[in-house]
Amino acid sequence: MIFSLFRKDPRRTAIATLYKGIATASRAPGLYAALGIPDTLEGRFEALCLHMVLALRALRGFPSPADEIARDLTEAFFRDMDASLREMGVGDTVVPKRMKKVAASFYGRAHAYDGPLNDADEAGLAVALGRNAYGTDAPAAPLARYALAADRALKAQGLETLMDTGPAFPEPATFS
Repeated sequence: MIFSLFRKDPRRTAIATLYKGIATASRAPGLYAALGIPDTLEGRFEALCLHMVLALRALRGFPSPADEIARDLTEAFFRDMDASLREMGVGDTVVPKRMKKVAASFYGRAHAYDGPLNDADEAGLAVALGRNAYGTDAPAAPLARYALAADRALKAQGLETLMDTGPAFPEPATFS
């Protein structure tokens, strides 16, 4: 019985692999060089949020256990954000406050992107992405085209493929 504590949980491993794929896609050089996301701490957070939103949207459309996977993936994202804050030297007493801001930012972006992604509204998505990812009023049209293509591609992958091989995001440079 004690040995069961040391076995790897295949679900936890799959979630870690899925999150790693999302995080890796959010660091693609083309997002910064070709699509203009600022290569800053804030820009990288925006890229990670966008890719998380896209992955969670795909999971939302898949049958069970996709809902549990989405919950576990969201928890992995917030654990990573917590660990990142601590690595940057944010004190233990301040981390909960910062995490509330991170959560509000993430869910705000998810809400802002959801409608335009549902409607395939490139112009509306470009405005929301410009405001969040670029920090300006200028629309982010190439980034919106990328996000719409990624949304379609992830939904077409299917749950098994997504879990087995990880998320396949398009090459950002092709949308510049």
